[in-house]
Amino acid sequence: MDKIITLIASTLNLTQKQVANTIKLLAEGATIPFISRYRKEMTDNLDEVQVAAIKEQYDKLCELEKRKLSILKSIEEQEKLTPELRLRIQNCFNLTELEDIYLPYKPKRRTRAEIAREKGLEPLARILMKQTENNVKGVASNFVKGKVKDIDEALAGARDIIAEWINENEKARNSLRIIFEREAVISSRVIKGKEEEGAKYKDYFETDELLRKCSSHRLLAMRRGEAEEFLRVSITPPENQCIERLEKLFVTSVTLSSLQVIESITDAYKRLLKPSIETEFANISKEKADTEAIRVFAENLHQLLLSPPLGQKRVLGVDPGFRTGCKLVCLDAQGNLIHNENIYPHQPQNDYKGASRTIQKLVEAYDIQAIAIGNGTASRETEQFIQNIRYDREVKIFVVSENGASIYSASKIARDEFPNYDVTVRGAVSIGRRLMDPLAELVKIDPKSIGVGQYQHDVDQNRLKTALDQTVESCVNKVGVDLNTASKHLLTYISGLGPQLAQNIVDYRTTNGAFKSRKQLMEVPKMGAKSFEQSAGFLRIRDAENPLDNSAVHPESYSVVEKMAKKIGVTVKELIANKELKKELNLQEFVTDKIGIPTLTDIIQELEKPGRDPRQGIKVFEFDPSVKTIGDLKIGQVLPGIVTNITNFGAFVDVGIKENGLVHVSNMANKYVSDPTEIVKVHQHVQVKVLEVDIIRKRVQLSMKDLS
Repeated sequence: MDKIITLIASTLNLTQKQVANTIKLLAEGATIPFISRYRKEMTDNLDEVQVAAIKEQYDKLCELEKRKLSILKSIEEQEKLTPELRLRIQNCFNLTELEDIYLPYKPKRRTRAEIAREKGLEPLARILMKQTENNVKGVASNFVKGKVKDIDEALAGARDIIAEWINENEKARNSLRIIFEREAVISSRVIKGKEEEGAKYKDYFETDELLRKCSSHRLLAMRRGEAEEFLRVSITPPENQCIERLEKLFVTSVTLSSLQVIESITDAYKRLLKPSIETEFANISKEKADTEAIRVFAENLHQLLLSPPLGQKRVLGVDPGFRTGCKLVCLDAQGNLIHNENIYPHQPQNDYKGASRTIQKLVEAYDIQAIAIGNGTASRETEQFIQNIRYDREVKIFVVSENGASIYSASKIARDEFPNYDVTVRGAVSIGRRLMDPLAELVKIDPKSIGVGQYQHDVDQNRLKTALDQTVESCVNKVGVDLNTASKHLLTYISGLGPQLAQNIVDYRTTNGAFKSRKQLMEVPKMGAKSFEQSAGFLRIRDAENPLDNSAVHPESYSVVEKMAKKIGVTVKELIANKELKKELNLQEFVTDKIGIPTLTDIIQELEKPGRDPRQGIKVFEFDPSVKTIGDLKIGQVLPGIVTNITNFGAFVDVGIKENGLVHVSNMANKYVSDPTEIVKVHQHVQVKVLEVDIIRKRVQLSMKDLS
C-alpha cells in the first residue's frame, strides 16, 4: 500500500498524506463531494477534481494488483517462477511493462515457433543467434530428420523461433514504441465502392497525419468511419527506421548466420511486432481521445446542470407546434401541474385570436409570472406570437432547450409522475420545469440524451457513465436540495443516499409530512449514521427551527457555531442575521483537533448567506427578429446567440434558426485558443458574426472575433 500511495502522490503531484487520507476516507464509504467539502483538514484542501483523480488512480492500481496475481499464478503453474521474476512482477506498476514481462510465459495458440520447437529446431536457432557460424547449411543439415524434410525447412523453422524471441524481447518492443510515439502516422482511406454511401466521412477519405498530433475528435471520427465499414484506418511508423533499430539490437557480427538473424528481424517486425504495437497504440490513442471527449462532455454537462434557475415562480410551459398545435401547461411555484390545454395559432388552423385570448386568460387565472417556450419546431413563430400578446402584468418570456424532453416524456419516470397524461403534456411540463430549476429536471434524463456531447457513442461507455454520474453528483451536491420538495431522482444523487434511501425519504415525507429538522432524517428507514453523515450537509430545510438546517453547515459543526454565538453573547439566528457580529470572531479560538481554519472559513462564508444558491441569476434573451430561417442569414451580419454545445474544435451557437452555427476554435478570439471552454460556457449569451452560409449542406460558419 505504501508503494501505491507514493506512486499516486508522485503522479498527481500531491503529498503522501493527502493521498493516504483520501484513500482511507474512500475506503470508509465517504463520497467525493463529502470529502472535498467537509474533510478539508484531512486532505489539505483537495478539491473534487483532485479527490476523483486519486480515486481513479487507486482503482487502476488495484486492477493492476489483480492482474499481477493472475500472472504470478500462471507462471507458477508452469513451474517457471523464480524469486527474481516474482520480485520484478511485484515491483512493476506499469501495465505495458507487466505484459512485456509476462509475454514469454503467456500461454499461446500453436505458433510457427512452437511447431518448429516440436521439430527439435530450437538448438539450431540458438546456434544461429550466436552469429559465429558461417557454414549455415552444414549445421542445418544436422537437423534434417524426423518431421524436418530439408535444410530450407530447418532454417525456416529456426528463423521462426528467433522471430518469436525478438518479438518477446522487452528492449526491442520499447525501442519500437519510441519510434511509434514520435513518428507513427495514422492513415485513413475510403473502402473502394463506399464513397457515396460514406460521404459524411469525405474529410477522411484520404488523410495522413502524425498520430501524436491527431486531435481527439478527428481520431474518433476516423474510428467511427472504420466501425461503420466506410474507412480503413492504420497506424504506421517508418518501416526502415524500425528494422534498422532492431538490427542494431540483435545483429552482432558479419557472418552467414547473421544474415539468417536479419531475415528473422524483418519477419518479426512485419508479422509480429508491428501488428502488436500498432494495436497497442490504437488502443492508447483511442483511450486518450476518449479521455478528452469525456472531459469535454462532462464540462458541458456541468455547465448545463448549473444553468441559472428562475426559481419558484408560477410558469406557463409551451411545447410549440404547427399542425398539432401548441401544448400549454400551467405550473405552480413548486412545479406541480395545475392545468393543460392546446392552442392553434399557426398554420393550418391559424386561430391567432382564439389562442391569444386563451393565453391571456391563463396568465390571469393562474397568476403566471413567466412563460417557457421550447426551442423546437415552431419555436420562433410561437415566441413572436406570445411576445405580441398584451398582458395585465409583467410576464417574462424565455426560450428553453428541449434537448432530451422527448426522452423524459416517454420514460417510466414521466409515466410515474403523470400517469393520466400523454407524452405531449409531460414534454411541456418538462420545458416549464427546466426554466424553474434546470438541475432538478435534467437529472431525470440520461445525460447522453441531453445533447451536449462529442462522439459520446464512440467512447468507452463505462468510463463515460462514471464521469457523467460523478458530474451530476457534483452539481447536485454543490447546489444542495430542499429536503421537503426534492424528487426521488434528485435525492438519489445526494452524497450517501442512492435510489433506495431516496425513495424511503419521499415515502416518509408522504406519510409524516414535511421534515422539521435534519435530525428527523434518522427516523427514515435504513438511514444509518454513515448515510446521515454523508448526506445531511447537502440537504436543506426551509423555515427550520434551527436556521443551520437551511445551510451548508454540517450538523457535526453546529456546536462550533453555537460556541461562536455564545462567545459574543447572541443567538445563532442573531449571528446569522448580523454581518458585523461575525467580524468580531477570531477563528483561531475555535480550532480543534478535527476542525481547522479551512472548515471554519467555510462556516463563516455560509453564515453570510445561508442556503445560498451558487448558480447565477437568469437573464431574458431575445433572438434577432429578422432571422427565422437559414435563408435570412447574410454574410457579415452580427447576431445574438446562445451557446448550445462545446467541442474540441469549437462551439455551436443557436441564432434563432433550425441549424446551429459553428464558431470554429480559430474564430473564437484574437489569440490562440487551445480549449474552447476557456472562452465560452454552455447556455452563455454571445454575439456572433456570420462568416459563411451553406444552404445546401445546411451549415453556418460564425465568428466571435472583434465582438463584445
